Amino acid sequence: GARWAPLLVVVALVLLDRALMAYRWFVLLRPLERERLPSFGIILKIFFVSTFAGTFLPGSIGGDAVRAYSLSTHGVPISDSMASVFVDRMLGVLSLFVMALLGLSLAGDLASDRAILLGLAITGTACAVAGVLVFSDAADAVAETLLARVPWERVRRAPAQILGSIRRYAHHRGALTSVLAASVAVQLLRVIQAYFLGVAIGLSQPLVIYFAFVPLILLVMLLPITVNGIGTSQAAFIWFFARAQTPPHEAFVLSVLFVALQVVGNLPGAFLVAAGASSARASRPGAQ
Repeated sequence: GARWAPLLVVVALVLLDRALMAYRWFVLLRPLERERLPSFGIILKIFFVSTFAGTFLPGSIGGDAVRAYSLSTHGVPISDSMASVFVDRMLGVLSLFVMALLGLSLAGDLASDRAILLGLAITGTACAVAGVLVFSDAADAVAETLLARVPWERVRRAPAQILGSIRRYAHHRGALTSVLAASVAVQLLRVIQAYFLGVAIGLSQPLVIYFAFVPLILLVMLLPITVNGIGTSQAAFIWFFARAQTPPHEAFVLSVLFVALQVVGNLPGAFLVAAGASSARASRPGAQ
């Protein structure tokens, strides 16, 4: 019974946010890899393929691992690849944290919930730690001291190289600011996507309700507990939207559509994987 016009708007918005996410990663890579940086077309392909792989992996960690490894196969050092993915992810989390604080200002009754406050405290702490890793000389010295105590050179070499790559971003604050702004834009797009999904199935809640709840729901979905946020997203949608007098079955349907929308956004990666497999078969000796 969903209306098709809002659904088509949502599909266009999810493709836009995926392209924006790929572009912000490209912006982060430019300061580290001016000479070895692959073209934006290759970055876009790696991004979409990794998001498709992440559909079947826990949380966002699996897709990020695929993204870092895939980039390293194109001549980018694995330390730089992992650093770019880490900083990209943490700026995304920071943008969610900012949006979640905005949500709390719109739904003040949520500020008294201990679970929400604990989740925000953990998220804020993670963002602060990431900031320290990038900008603090003292933290860098402590990390070097701790790594120096590791007796096996091969074991300490990789973390040291990754930390070194992360530290290089301290000299590229313009890129970090641009990516943070793009990350906030992505979160805004996701809130609007959820709103149009609600419109499609006849929910009457105003847009402000979605701005209050969806960023907090997205923080729950980031937890690497289930595959693609299935289960955690349903529980979060039902729990939050119950506060806006949304019947559980309607909130459940909204959550399923929201997860399905993320899968739709990952479909370009599926097509790229299929095209690559077809090309590989066609290039084999004796292929018809």
